[in-house]
Order: sequence, then structure tokens, then C-alpha cells
Amino acid sequence: MTQLVGMTWNHPRGYDPMVATSEGWAAKTGVTITWEKRSLQDFEMFPVEELARRYDLIVIDHPHVGEVTAKGCLAPLDDPAHGAELAALAAASVGGSFASYTYAGRQWAFPIDAAAQVMAYRPDLAAPPASWDEVVALAQQGKVVFPLLPPHSLMSFFTLCANMGKPCNTGRGPLTDAATGLEAIEMLGAVAVHLDAADFAMDPIKASELLAEAAPRAVVMPLGYGYVSYAIDGFRANRLQFADIPLPGARGSALGGTGIAVSAYSRHSAEAMDYAYWVASAPVQSGLYATSGGQPGHATAWEAEAVNASTHDFYRATRTTLERSFVRPRHHGYMSFQDQAAQRLTAGLQHRVPPATILADIERLYAESF
Repeated sequence: MTQLVGMTWNHPRGYDPMVATSEGWAAKTGVTITWEKRSLQDFEMFPVEELARRYDLIVIDHPHVGEVTAKGCLAPLDDPAHGAELAALAAASVGGSFASYTYAGRQWAFPIDAAAQVMAYRPDLAAPPASWDEVVALAQQGKVVFPLLPPHSLMSFFTLCANMGKPCNTGRGPLTDAATGLEAIEMLGAVAVHLDAADFAMDPIKASELLAEAAPRAVVMPLGYGYVSYAIDGFRANRLQFADIPLPGARGSALGGTGIAVSAYSRHSAEAMDYAYWVASAPVQSGLYATSGGQPGHATAWEAEAVNASTHDFYRATRTTLERSFVRPRHHGYMSFQDQAAQRLTAGLQHRVPPATILADIERLYAESF
């Protein structure tokens, strides 16, 4: 019996569907997969090459693809023998999810989880803000939680720049033009000045947990990666509602999500690739993956009546944001920039550093990333 080992991330949304689908795969093929998990912070920053030397299957974040291409640590998945399946997955992409794992002409992962910064709120306590001015007004009342733990501050910067019609550069050259970058930092600052100190060390999971409390200090997270778990009745005592971002056209949100990748060092790469195609497919994504607590990356699941009914329309309510999302830079060197720039931005917002100083530092770090 072939035995594979995989690495995913430590949240019910990231772990439970991998275990459930692997049980289904074992029943179908006899191939077993044991999953281990790492923290969200490790998921965002830990070198994929090190994981590839230890695991057959890895759930990754798309900005790593430049690094993995340069180091050759993942097996490309665009296998001619799976041509029809590959085309079907590309056609069923939610926003830029599929293309975000395409780099240097090869496909390095398949989207199994689609996400972007969206808005979350407590439907029993407040109506969602419809504009950034309304977000600022709620922040002044102490009603906003805004996760600014790196890298999330930088993700919000990306979102605001792209929403203004000037998305950040993804190649060489300045990251953004000065006027757009300054305005984005000023918009963040207008909210940050009213936030609880805990927000500067908070990720979207902790922000969602806070919103789900019996008597939360805040009632809305205006920008943060959506977690479908919190939209399901019974996951927590109080359910969250999700919506498109409160910005014009709901455009520009920094794309997130995860993809399933196969290690180039695996002794069972063919078996691992077969599982990757299967778990990313429409029947699995809209069936076992979704019902096991996953947040699918396939359009069929996002459109399915049953999947939306069980999540209070989580997918329909945020689909516009996903379809109009922004794909971050992905070059080899980007991940170090993301970490350093987000730390600089978070610290700058917390300590009220002049926006021009913050932006200059971010631009310097971006240039150095090449």
C-alpha cells in the first residue's frame, strides 16, 4: 500500500477537508495520506523547499511560486496525460486563483481553497458599512476590529491601492506611485488611530473569533481574509455574516487562498499528482471537501445551492470581491519583502509614523527584493 505524507495549515478549514478527502481517496484507490499541520504564520512564511524535502503533498500560498520555480522543489502539475482535467480546472477558477499558481509557463499547484480580503460582521448587532467613510465612523466608535499582524497590514495596502485603480506593480520598478501609496496608508491610518492595541498583533482568525464572542467590543472586520467556518451555524455560539469589501466596485482585494502542490522529491509523485487532480475537481470540491469544513477553490462549489445554503450565502455574498481581486507579486525574493514591508507598515501605523516615511521604506524594501 502506497503511503503519502502531506503538510497543511492549522485551522479546521485547512486541516479537516484534507483528512476527509484523504479517507475518501484511500477507499477509492488504496493510497493513504497522513496530514500534518503548521501555524498560519508558518504557512505564510516558512520556506517551501524545506517542506518539499519532508512531504509528498504540500498546501501552499501562491506568492511562493517564484521561489519554488527558482529552486525546483515542486513538481509541475501540467501533465499532458491530464490535459482535459487541467483545462477544466483552469476554466473553473474563482477569480485569479488558478492563474496565481501559474509561473514561468508551468502550473505549480491547483487551487483547493479560494479566498480574498472580504468584510465580516455580526448580523445580529450591526448593519455592514457601505463605504470607507462609514468604516472610519465605526472605528471612531470603537466598533471595528482590523487584523494588522504582518502580513495582513500589507495585504490591506495592496487592496486599497488596487481599489483606487492603481494596483501595485508585480515586476521590477516602483511598487506603486507616490500619490496612491500615500493615500492608501492615510486611509489605513484613519482607522488604525482608533483601534485597540491588540489589533496590531491580530490575524483574521483571531479577529473572527473576537467578532463571534457573546459581547464583542467590535461588530465588523472591514478587510480580512474570509473564513467560511464562522458563517456556519454552530461553529461558534454566534455566527458571522460575510460580504464584499466596502470599497467602490468591490475591486482590488488581495487574493489569498491555498493550492495543493506535489514535492519534486517525492518517491510517489504520480500517486500524489493523481490525488491533487482529484481533490481539486468539481465533484470533490462541491461535495466532500465543502461538507468537511473546507472553503472550496472551484467555481462549481461557489455556485452550488447546497454549499451556499449551509453557509448563509458566504460564497455568493463575496463572489464579486473574489472575481475582481488582485494577485500579489510572486517573484523569487518577494516573500522576504512581504514580511519586512508588512512589519514596517504595522509598526508605522501603530506608532503614527508619517505616511511618506513608511512608503519610502516599503519602496526601498521592494527594490531590494529583486
